[in-house]
Amino acid sequence: MSEQRPGPGIDTSVSHVARIWNYWLGGKDNYPVDREVGDQILGMLPDVARLARASRLFLNRVVWHLAAEAGIRQFIDIGTGLPTVDNTHEVAQRAAPESRIVYVDNDPLVLEHAKSLLTSTPEGRTAYIHADLREPDGILEGAAETLDLSRPVAFTLMGILEFIPDDDEAYAIVRRLLSAVPSGSYFAMYDGTNVVHGAASDRIVEVWNAAGNAELVLRTPEQIAGFFEGLEIEEPGIVPVTHWRPDTPGEPEPVDAYGGVGRKP
Repeated sequence: MSEQRPGPGIDTSVSHVARIWNYWLGGKDNYPVDREVGDQILGMLPDVARLARASRLFLNRVVWHLAAEAGIRQFIDIGTGLPTVDNTHEVAQRAAPESRIVYVDNDPLVLEHAKSLLTSTPEGRTAYIHADLREPDGILEGAAETLDLSRPVAFTLMGILEFIPDDDEAYAIVRRLLSAVPSGSYFAMYDGTNVVHGAASDRIVEVWNAAGNAELVLRTPEQIAGFFEGLEIEEPGIVPVTHWRPDTPGEPEPVDAYGGVGRKP
């Protein structure tokens, strides 16, 4: 595989979250430093690759549910990551072609690939905002250029709140986002845990934080449930992402990522 040429502002000497995740998902938008850290983590816990795939499928099931069953037509996908198969707008617009999706990320490589996220149906619309989750007001202001925030919106924050280590700050960000949208809006997320693999997951976090560009923290299922305070949590509750309305027969194996979906009453 030939090495892609980095765009402006992309540091290939430090591993980046979106690129490591892209590597685990089998993508090509990554560099040797990302593969080195990714392989180091896989060597410690091969299940991480399954977690990456399972988390992506969780996003797909959530978006399909919200568009096809809950009637949501507006999405804000924060912490988008690099484009892959079945991006949020593709799933939502397959269910409802008129859906509008705003993607948000702060990784320069994601910005460089944003055009791949802007292939909307004629009836719908997509947009990309280069912004940081720690500045929710800026995200809301940018999203308002594409979405009508007086109507229900679904926020998806998949594996991104774990990069806000302070619980109070993380909870406050979610409350601010939800305060700007009406009743009938939705919030969906997952975060990493150490429920399944215990010390092995803790050790992976140590490696990640020593080598990556963004510090992360694992949270307990109870802490993750705290993000849904005041919301109507949909069945089956806050569970491993493999257990959230699986579309395959049999009992799925849990992974160290817990999440859920909540509706603003």
